[in-house]
Amino acid sequence: MAAARGCLSSCARPMLPRLCGGLAAGPRSLLGASAYSTALVVGSGGPGQREVAASRRSRTLQIARSRRVPGTPRTEKMAVDQDWSNVYPTAAAFNPSSVPLPIRMGYPVKRGVPPPKEGNLELIKIPNFLHLTPPAIKKHCTALKDFCTEWPTVLDSDEKCEQHFPIEIETVDYVSAGPSVRNPKARVVTLRVKLSKLNLDDHAKKKLIKLVGERYCKDTDMLTITTDRCPLRRQNYDYGMYLLTVLYHESWKTEMWENEKTEADMEEYIWENSPSQKNALDTLLRIRAAEKTTEVTREELLASGIVENYKTSVVALKNEGETENNILQYKESVMKLLNLQALQ
Repeated sequence: MAAARGCLSSCARPMLPRLCGGLAAGPRSLLGASAYSTALVVGSGGPGQREVAASRRSRTLQIARSRRVPGTPRTEKMAVDQDWSNVYPTAAAFNPSSVPLPIRMGYPVKRGVPPPKEGNLELIKIPNFLHLTPPAIKKHCTALKDFCTEWPTVLDSDEKCEQHFPIEIETVDYVSAGPSVRNPKARVVTLRVKLSKLNLDDHAKKKLIKLVGERYCKDTDMLTITTDRCPLRRQNYDYGMYLLTVLYHESWKTEMWENEKTEADMEEYIWENSPSQKNALDTLLRIRAAEKTTEVTREELLASGIVENYKTSVVALKNEGETENNILQYKESVMKLLNLQALQ
């Protein structure tokens, strides 16, 4: 047994260098390869790694040498009498190197002062009006003056302007501190026009008032149309003009069923050819016949002040309702019509 052990150990010694050499050439055994490679990496300090480290150091030095040195800000080079419209010709974000003002904005930290303009995001986020200085606005107006016409000398009062331009357009521009200068409320367009300025007869006017509903104010005789369905202001303006055009032409149309309307279907009480008119005329004719006065025609009675007063009171009572003022006015007109004031 001892002889066998000695033989095995003596045979294994010359095979170990061969086995290591074979693993270095091509790793066939994972255990031997891992042990051999680990020993090589940890214990090696060959010339290849020294060359890599030297090249890295030289590259770092080149980057440090080529780094730009911050120059003098533009604000320190600006002349005092420079044209500011050349610095900010149009709307742009805030640029600290172009504004020669000690502007600060932001929350003061630890009871200090707000942060300066350099690298201040609060100044960049909000819109500014650095391009709309008074000299810049004057320059813009001078450039646009060649494309404008003089104000007509005939339109020297608001009444004349309203007479020749009855349609009034109202829009609103919003200025807010936000990431965008556009406000969705600015698309709303309001159109106003008086119905008395439109070419409408009695039928067309009543039909148009029925179509628009609450958009018409009877006290001011003003029709108001507000459009906000479209995303752009110009689209809402065109839509409002389209609605006004359609309402105007539809009000002039007379449908077949409109000719079949009775007195109960009317929107308001009409005095002409009404029972009240016929009864008032018949009563006055009988009174004149009983008093044996000169004969008076129906047209003269209708044009008299007593009948006109009675007409006004009846129409107000029928259309506006039984208010205290209307009832009192109706009472006085009836007493004048029947000549009952002499009996009081």
